Amino acid sequence: MRYTLLVSSTLVTLAITMEAAPQAPQIAVESGTGLELIRVVQQAVTYHGQKALRLTEAPGANNNAVALVDGVQFQDGTIDVDVAGLPAAGSNEGARGFVGVAFRSTAHAGAFDCFYIRPTNGRADDQLRRNHSTQYTSEPDFPWQKLRTEAPGVYESYVDLETGAWTHLKIDVGGARARLFVNGAAQPTLIVNDLKRGTTRGQIGLWIGAGTEAYFKDLRVTSK
Repeated sequence: MRYTLLVSSTLVTLAITMEAAPQAPQIAVESGTGLELIRVVQQAVTYHGQKALRLTEAPGANNNAVALVDGVQFQDGTIDVDVAGLPAAGSNEGARGFVGVAFRSTAHAGAFDCFYIRPTNGRADDQLRRNHSTQYTSEPDFPWQKLRTEAPGVYESYVDLETGAWTHLKIDVGGARARLFVNGAAQPTLIVNDLKRGTTRGQIGLWIGAGTEAYFKDLRVTSK
């Protein structure tokens, strides 16, 4: 009888502990406050029924448009965010709705690592395009073109994506290694074992590529 009671008590304690586990605080990017805008234009909107921050390129932007989050320094840990991306009105046929997260950024986004997705590639009829659905880059020294040329297929991968739909991204970073998880998958979609800037520390940014209309919400950061 005593043994049974002890097990039951342990299970109850474990259940309470699991339910009470603290969740990483949400960073209220939806309002557009607390952000340094670099080559982007922001607007607080409602998108697919959810409060969100809309980002588009500023006039004259030349790629790597970023909204850096003030007051957050990040080295190792996890970044969770919901994003949606689609080609902006008037963009050229090469637009893919590029949207993602920059991390460990130097001041004013001078250099950073980044994971992003190409939503229109996820369900393309061309298999090669599908293989380019996710991407890692390290700006400014290792843009996607250089990585694809020097190491084809190593820094990008396939994942099912729907253009314009809310997509959950989780980035797990430790030392010179980072992993990208998409839509709650238990296994990473893309693994990078050699972050090109090594182990650094810096800001987190909401990143968009050329010709993109993007939306962000529910940003949460957990540092190790």
